[in-house]
Amino acid sequence: MTTTLTDQRIAIIRRAFELIDAGDPALLDFYTDDVELFFPKFGVGQGKQDMAEFARRLWADLSTLEHDIDGLDFMVAGDRIIVEGREWGTTDDGRHWPDQRVSTGRFCNVFTFRGTLISAVHIYVDPDFTSSHEQKVQQLHRAATN
Repeated sequence: MTTTLTDQRIAIIRRAFELIDAGDPALLDFYTDDVELFFPKFGVGQGKQDMAEFARRLWADLSTLEHDIDGLDFMVAGDRIIVEGREWGTTDDGRHWPDQRVSTGRFCNVFTFRGTLISAVHIYVDPDFTSSHEQKVQQLHRAATN
């Protein structure tokens, strides 16, 4: 059985999510030195140092983070792989998400590859994992206005 470049890239993404959930810095080995990162509220970062800084900031108040790796949905477009999925976790102060009321744990990442290394990852998720930004929840959530 022949493994295609796309199959290799999807396997890399799956392994990357495993390392993210473990908080393992070996994750950086999957990225190019000049990797571009986008995450809401963090903004745009460039390079492995910014990736490490983002991870430090993300994990600053998380106790656990887990992705439904088996349930990831992959869409391939040339050197880009778009991934939709679900995640859940717990903050350091014991709040769990998703709450299934406002937050559902859904995310979408766009990975751009150069060969078998990730040269860009744009992460689209609401960083208010626990829906604690009550003012915005009241403004936007459908059930809040009914």
